[in-house]
Amino acid sequence: MGHAHDHAPGHAGGRHAWRLRAALAVIGAFFVVELVFGLLSGSLALLSDAGHMAADVITLSAALVATRLATRPDTTGRRTYGSYRAEMFASGFAVLIMLGMAVYIVIEAVGRIGSEPEIQVGPMLVVGALGLGANIAAMLLLRSGADESLNVKGAYLEVVADTAGSVGVIIAGIMVAVTGQAAWDTGVALAIGVFIVARALPLGRQVLAILAQHAPPGIEPAKVADDLAAIPGVREVHDVHLWTLTSGMHVATAHLVTEPGTDDHAALDRAQHLLREDWGITHATVQVEPADHADCDEPGRCPPPTTTGTNSVSAQGN
Repeated sequence: MGHAHDHAPGHAGGRHAWRLRAALAVIGAFFVVELVFGLLSGSLALLSDAGHMAADVITLSAALVATRLATRPDTTGRRTYGSYRAEMFASGFAVLIMLGMAVYIVIEAVGRIGSEPEIQVGPMLVVGALGLGANIAAMLLLRSGADESLNVKGAYLEVVADTAGSVGVIIAGIMVAVTGQAAWDTGVALAIGVFIVARALPLGRQVLAILAQHAPPGIEPAKVADDLAAIPGVREVHDVHLWTLTSGMHVATAHLVTEPGTDDHAALDRAQHLLREDWGITHATVQVEPADHADCDEPGRCPPPTTTGTNSVSAQGN
């Protein structure tokens, strides 16, 4: 018996799409201002922050597109898990954008070593302060959704890095004004690049772990198998697979071998409840096999089909 489940109403990214739209409006509007004044002032720190804001615009736009794709119903019948993985690709794209910006900033900063470019501190400080305000507003918008959606988290970390960049611009402006040395601008730009990398790499590891279908953090496959094996009437548990489809949507499959005379429906109900309530598995497919059922892992070992077969149920948690 098959069961179709529509996850879109509870999709974490979809619930926070309005936050992405609002943050995009704030960052997009200020990016143009910062770019113009970065060119006029000659500040590498300000230009690097403007470039980072451009990356914010791209990342937020990609996150919005991915959220729309993830919440759109499948009309083809071929995407049996929907388009939820679009969020992971958007998050990975955010990581690439952040790392690309970091490389650009470092290359530009290294190229300026030994030179003393003329920097207009006034516009640098004013625009840096305004940029800080815009970034803080966007960061506050995205903070709540970052805990629930990896897609929103990627956008949030991008804005956090940009907020640090705005702080760096202000510090660089103050130090250049006090000391008269443009090296402070270059040094702060390098520090911004390092900070961006430090924020991007952990997010990249999370994205790769999900795309590689690793077990979700905090869920131990061996412990899950032990808990399933402890269900009354279950003799053996095998083929336990655990992975994350998208943010907040964990998936599991398992085969339970039951003792003769066991109420398979009761064992199935207990397994479903255990996975949902104890381990937070929102979509579980559990197959119950009688103890005398042949192992079909190798060709030719399965008997011809009969009227009594395995019980397979797709169990959906709320």
